[in-house]
Amino acid sequence: MVRSFTSEPLPSGAVEHLADLARRAPSAGHSQGWAVVVLEGAETARYWDVALPQERRGAFRWQGLLAAPALLLVLVRPDAWVERYAESDKEPTGLGRGADAWPVPYWWVDGGMAVEHLLLGAVVLGLGACFFGLFDHERAVLDALGVPEGWRALGAVALGHPAPDEPGRSTGRRRREVAEILHRGGWRSGPET
Repeated sequence: MVRSFTSEPLPSGAVEHLADLARRAPSAGHSQGWAVVVLEGAETARYWDVALPQERRGAFRWQGLLAAPALLLVLVRPDAWVERYAESDKEPTGLGRGADAWPVPYWWVDGGMAVEHLLLGAVVLGLGACFFGLFDHERAVLDALGVPEGWRALGAVALGHPAPDEPGRSTGRRRREVAEILHRGGWRSGPET
């Protein structure tokens, strides 16, 4: 994740290319209940004014994040999955009864895959990206951007050309080895279980 950006604009067509990659992500039942709100240039202030008001910005650790030339808010509409699974070919699953019928809410799973497509595509284009959540200001941001009720934000992706950056505090944590996460033929206890 890149948390500092230059002021260099994005290449022409980059956002459309990344949205095209995101829309190709797997989607349960081909529900495809996601959308992307794009804020570019001065429009990014519409996000920051709600999520990080001016009086709090000076204490914000990641000042370079505010310089990202684009913010992409990835949204899902959970009812799209419910509606799809109420159709005749999926109705026997019972998942069309409502969002609470889903033991795993696939709008988050599928939306996460769409975000990952977008993030990997940014790397291929030589861009930097940082995914972050909207947390307690989700609805306020969505309202400020005119997003209708029923849509939820997976998070936002800051996008642009990377600038020199300091590593995050978590980068010092050890990445688990493959042998610690891989369990062939069933669960196998390893050094860490």
